[in-house]
Amino acid sequence: MHTLTWRRSSYSGAHGENCVECAPLPASMAIRDSKHPEAGHLTVLGGEWAAFLNAVKRGELDA
Repeated sequence: MHTLTWRRSSYSGAHGENCVECAPLPASMAIRDSKHPEAGHLTVLGGEWAAFLNAVKRGELDA
């Protein structure tokens, strides 16, 4: 089992509310809600995480 080093999204704002935290794993990324870390985390493959980040950067997921 890896010890996870969590970091918050740079989009979380100054108050740190409604944050997404992520922690790298060897071939994947762990993701959790910072308000409820006890609820566990999701794990996605590295390529899926990269595709998600690219879609966010391109504005494809804007509401």
